[in-house]
Amino acid sequence: MILNSLSLYYHNKLILAPMVRVGTLPMRLLALDYGADIVYCEELIDLKMIQCKRVVNEVLSTVDFVAPDDRVVFRTCEREQNRVVFQMGGMGAALLSDPDKIEKILSTLVKGTHRPVTCKIRILPSLEDTLSLVKRIERTGIAAIAVHGRKREERPQHPVSCEVIKAIADTLSIPVIANGGSHDHIQQYSDIEDFRQATAASSVMVARAAMWNPSIFLKEGLRPLEEVMQKYIRYAVQYDNHYTNTKYCLCQMLREQLESPQGRLLHAAQSSREICEAFGLGAFYEETTQELDAQQARLSAKTSEETGEPAEDTSGVIKMAVKFDRRAYPAQITPKMCLLEWCRREKLAQPVYETVQRPLDRLFSSIVTVAEQKYQSTLWDKSKKLAEQAAAIVCLRSQGLPEGRLGEESPSLHKRKREAPDQDPGGPRAQELAQPGDLCKKPFVALGSGEESPLEGW
Repeated sequence: MILNSLSLYYHNKLILAPMVRVGTLPMRLLALDYGADIVYCEELIDLKMIQCKRVVNEVLSTVDFVAPDDRVVFRTCEREQNRVVFQMGGMGAALLSDPDKIEKILSTLVKGTHRPVTCKIRILPSLEDTLSLVKRIERTGIAAIAVHGRKREERPQHPVSCEVIKAIADTLSIPVIANGGSHDHIQQYSDIEDFRQATAASSVMVARAAMWNPSIFLKEGLRPLEEVMQKYIRYAVQYDNHYTNTKYCLCQMLREQLESPQGRLLHAAQSSREICEAFGLGAFYEETTQELDAQQARLSAKTSEETGEPAEDTSGVIKMAVKFDRRAYPAQITPKMCLLEWCRREKLAQPVYETVQRPLDRLFSSIVTVAEQKYQSTLWDKSKKLAEQAAAIVCLRSQGLPEGRLGEESPSLHKRKREAPDQDPGGPRAQELAQPGDLCKKPFVALGSGEESPLEGW
């Protein structure tokens, strides 16, 4: 076995388990606030990450990995430095049937990075095969192994095999992280230690119990769910979490309360603003989004000054710091379409767009003229189409007109079967319909170990 001093990071730890659609930044930060020592992100496919561009997001103070379609695949921040574990690999427990591939992947990762590498598995049908596999995994030099004490085909209602986890812990010299106790064992903080002792594990990884109420990690006991949910929503807004993911996680917390008045409001919400309003955080949403828009405007202005761009005569131009987010609109509706329809109803000339590209960073800005009045977003965009949509939003908002966002009433637009030719292509991104408890069994890399900050290395 290759000795790995980084194994010390996995002794006596409380860990947020990797969960599909749950382990995004807001949940990870919330778990840390309540006492988790380590937090795992949701499953990320390696091929998707290879295609991503690393972006330092100065508005949110995050590091984002952005896909070619502009979707943020992974977002991290300094708050989780040395605490977040990046998860990648195949789907589900697929690797369990290919131990040679497991060994090759883990060996390559251990040799290729100074960060601790861990692996998470389910148990095999026989104890003998399970012990043979974990010994082989240990020899790759990983820092720790997490074991979900159920077989591949077993679901949460099946009892977790504490005795198998204990046998693994007795066999290996690296830390063993026990997982799978939420359904039968872990109802409150003290149960976590009882589960650890029952499995003889070094640490405990909590999934569903933490998804239902992340304050499970709090020594003082569970906090009221309403308080926990409001804190989660605040993180979701502050870090621009997509509303569908926020809504999904809140639904997992509400559980049997989904039919309550608040649950119905959450179910009907079609935006982050509506989610906030359902929980009495409407004012917080408006204040936070205005601060983020203002920060974006300040950064854009600073960039313009640094590039030495000539000042333009923009007198009479109505400006706002806005961006077009395709995900906030129905598939066949855009602000440009709404503005065009409004101009037609008012018997005005069609909107005229003038777009320029900034040479230094190749970003775009557009001015739209409607009824001899010019409108412009102060934020620069990566494409001409996005810049034009932002300009249309400025015009619509300044006139108090609907812009076609999800949840807005705009009957005449929704009756149209197709959009105008200048519509920006692309539709809302589909969300994977995965069960939150279907934990992923594959290698992980912890970000921010040692002295290096993830903001520098990732």
